[in-house]
Amino acid sequence: MRRLHTIAAILLSAASAGAFAHGGAGHGDGTAGVVIKEQKPWGIAGEAADAVRTVEVGMSDAMRFTPARIRVRQGETLRFRLKNDGAVMHEMVIGTADTLAEHAALMKRFPNMEHDEPYMAHVAPGTQGEIVWTFNRAGDFDFACLIPGHYDAGMIGKIEVAAE
Repeated sequence: MRRLHTIAAILLSAASAGAFAHGGAGHGDGTAGVVIKEQKPWGIAGEAADAVRTVEVGMSDAMRFTPARIRVRQGETLRFRLKNDGAVMHEMVIGTADTLAEHAALMKRFPNMEHDEPYMAHVAPGTQGEIVWTFNRAGDFDFACLIPGHYDAGMIGKIEVAAE
């Protein structure tokens, strides 16, 4: 399994500079729970104490998010409370349309990859998860469930970040 994670990490690094990180980081190496604040085109990891509001996001086996469209003001830190109402695993990954499409293709090839980034959360059936994110860049961004088959079935949402 570790070998698969290593291969996935190498492929991700080679794919593009903006590729999603997977592999050993945060998986038994003493860094679990440590949030790395890396600027992304869609923002940066936020602090829970700075969250100005909480957005409840439902995930269903109909392969839909509720709500599927979220409006944010530039500079706003949101707490996404993710609730999986389904019987299968779902996730929420924030990104651009291009980075999510790239990651979805990679997930098809490596379906057991684990996520360990602050803009991603796996949520087991009947449980809740959380993402705290600061939207410090204006623009139109996406969120999606990249579990194989879910993205292709339309489990995608939109985030509109209005300029200050």
